[in-house]
Amino acid sequence: MAKWLGRCPECQAWGALELVAPAAPNGPRRVAAGAPATPARRIGDVPLDSASARPTGVPELDRVLGGGLVPGVVILLAGEPGAGKSTLLLEVAAQVARSAGPVLYATGEESAGQVRLRAERTSAVHNELFLAAESDLAAIISHIDTVKPTLLVVDSVQTVARSDVEGSPGGVTQVRAVTVALTSLAKERGLPVVLVGHVTKDGSVAGPRVLEHLVDVVLQFEGDRHSTLRMVRGIKNRFGPADEVGCFELRDSGIVGVADPSGLFMSSGEGPAGRVPVAGTAITVAMEGKRPLMAEVQALVAGTGIPSPRRAVSGLDSARVSMVLAVLSRRAGVVLHDAEVYTATVGGMRMTEPAADLAIALAVASAKSDQPLPAGLVVLGELGLTGEIRRVAGLERRISEAARLGFTTALVPAGSNVSTNRTGRIRIVEATNLGEALPLLNRSR
Repeated sequence: MAKWLGRCPECQAWGALELVAPAAPNGPRRVAAGAPATPARRIGDVPLDSASARPTGVPELDRVLGGGLVPGVVILLAGEPGAGKSTLLLEVAAQVARSAGPVLYATGEESAGQVRLRAERTSAVHNELFLAAESDLAAIISHIDTVKPTLLVVDSVQTVARSDVEGSPGGVTQVRAVTVALTSLAKERGLPVVLVGHVTKDGSVAGPRVLEHLVDVVLQFEGDRHSTLRMVRGIKNRFGPADEVGCFELRDSGIVGVADPSGLFMSSGEGPAGRVPVAGTAITVAMEGKRPLMAEVQALVAGTGIPSPRRAVSGLDSARVSMVLAVLSRRAGVVLHDAEVYTATVGGMRMTEPAADLAIALAVASAKSDQPLPAGLVVLGELGLTGEIRRVAGLERRISEAARLGFTTALVPAGSNVSTNRTGRIRIVEATNLGEALPLLNRSR
């Protein structure tokens, strides 16, 4: 609000104020045109080989990446400590060194001697694989100029710092600055870069959220410490599908890709051949991205008349298991309120999708009645609160996987309209609700 003022409030002098026009408001300013780095081209004139993938030599990783490494791609691999990220990337670095030329492995968490010991154990020693134990970005760039690698691995991005940026290594400012610099370097030179990232307590990628936007590919490395199974899950991929999963097995000699991992998640190996039906077990098919995997759900119902019965869950969503138990008790008359119920998966697999609801319900009912399900049966379906069985996505692909492994019968939701031409020679049994599915327990013998 404008008002009259004749005396200066600072020096208390009269007549010392001057009338000045107000400054222009902060609005959009015109930006001067600059010289472009490359001229604009018609989209049809852009060569396709600039985005062609080169295999890494690890087929399971190539599946997740969409074929391999694209020139200039920046990949962020995140996972819990000790899961095997460095072991996998050392194997990738050795394979690329054998096939494409020099590879630079920059480690800020371990010494070069420690990496050499791991390489000896996993047979990843190669003359074209160079190690640099550096935590300064300028030193890493100097090594790049000297080695001229075909692949750069930085383990990890939280340990690297720029001397011209304030903050400690691993901080938000440093992580952002290092990632921006390495991304610019990768695009400028066409150099594939793989960054190892840490995760937070809830399993998400540590650091600023912008970190995931800067890179081209974000991979999540998953695995239970008590299991040898490891999974690489694609979260973001600019050059391929973002819902693929690669399966690996961690051994003493290194990490090995598992092309057909279905047998790892069943207690008696692949398929129902030679399998003796056991009460409290049910076979289902989980979808990991676009990949169907056979999985076994096990249940144990123990005791009666327990005032505060225990509910234990391993590898499943505890909230969904509680819902399934409530539906079993209320809609199917299975008495569980005074008994302890334990549910688990086999092989360290984690299933959170609703398609496993019906398998959980039948496994618990089988354990309660001590009657096994028929041999060769695979169970698929989501369970509603009223006891109805709902359809699930990718049903034909799931049934085709079960038929390939020798299963003979599939219990599916009613109205699924499954094509037998696509699913192979497998008998389809439809059920509308849980009451229609439970009589299968009496047909096991």
